[in-house]
Amino acid sequence: MGKAAFRRGLGHGVPIALGYLSVAFAFGIQAAGGGLTPLQAVLISMTNLTSAGQVAGLSLMVAGAPLYEMALTQLVINLRYALMSLSLSQRLDAGMTTPWRALLAFGNTDEIFAVASSQPGEIGRAYLTGLICLPYVGWAGGTLLGAAAGALLPVLLTDALGIAIYGMFLAVILPPARSRRSVRLVVVAAAVMSCILRYAPAFSSISGGFSIILCAVSAAALGAWRFPVREAE
Repeated sequence: MGKAAFRRGLGHGVPIALGYLSVAFAFGIQAAGGGLTPLQAVLISMTNLTSAGQVAGLSLMVAGAPLYEMALTQLVINLRYALMSLSLSQRLDAGMTTPWRALLAFGNTDEIFAVASSQPGEIGRAYLTGLICLPYVGWAGGTLLGAAAGALLPVLLTDALGIAIYGMFLAVILPPARSRRSVRLVVVAAAVMSCILRYAPAFSSISGGFSIILCAVSAAALGAWRFPVREAE
């Protein structure tokens, strides 16, 4: 039963791994462009599974931001993973011990959570292990390929490839934004606030990390106020 569940998880993880490969490739190029070695870039991806968090963290590293600013930025960006883990924990079977929970929580990304949550019945550690394995390899491997390519390809080409990761972010937010007013409000509010903090002279002293924190928290608060979710929903 465990082997069958593991193989099923591996199969479900293949599309996620392929998607991660391309996105991580773009991150690897950005990391190389920021002055990181391929080894440094791969270590970041092997110890972090968060595309938005890594992109934001990379920009702060390149800018020489202090550690506390980087820590707060990562907390705000990745807080959703704690909520996902709490939700997924209600579906785990009795064989999921605390050490296994701690280990597999590391790989609980947006896509892993979505696929795991869609499974019928309880979820075991064999299935989750298989589901996480290939996406983890795809993320680390894509980063290595991108960082190596970034060190070899001309700057003009790497700059063009480096914006691919922002295309992924657009692909994530545009479909729900087209169908839901609440998402449109949050996205537009965050974009407007980001432009104000970036270009208004009065806010020129605010660093990039704190700009991300202010935009994320303010836009989320606005969305929660304007479109509250009732308990029954």
